[in-house]
Parts: sequence; structure tokens; C-alpha cells
Amino acid sequence: MDEKAIIEAELKKLIDVRTAFLEYLDRAIPKESNGEVFDFANNPILEAKKVYEHFFKLDYQARKLRGFLVKAYDLKPE
Repeated sequence: MDEKAIIEAELKKLIDVRTAFLEYLDRAIPKESNGEVFDFANNPILEAKKVYEHFFKLDYQARKLRGFLVKAYDLKPE
């Protein structure tokens, strides 16, 4: 698989993980009456373990993709 295909595949994974995280938030936090903005006034309680699982997957995928991009574009890693 060439480098471009690898980066495209990893980007898709990142988008999928992000979508899953946002879907979790949509299920767990009520929306305001307009249905577009999270209603934090009702103090929803989120399951910390679930939030961490989603965040970890998102962070891992972003760091993995970063490695490919640093290599592909000869960027300075930090």
C-alpha cells in the first residue's frame, strides 16, 4: 500500500472514531429546545470510563496519523 493510501485509510479511521465519540455525546447529553446545542444546564452525568475510552481512541488515532504525516512531509517531530 502506498503512503497516500495509508494516510487516507488512517484519516478515515480518525473520522470514524470522532463520529463515534460525538454520537456518544449526542446520546448522553440532552439538547436544548432548538435541538442543536447541548443542554449542560441539566447537569448530565457522563460515564467517565466511556468518555475516556472514546477520547483514548481519538487521541491514539490522531497521534498515529501524525506519525505518518511527519514522515510523509518530512516535518519536524515534537
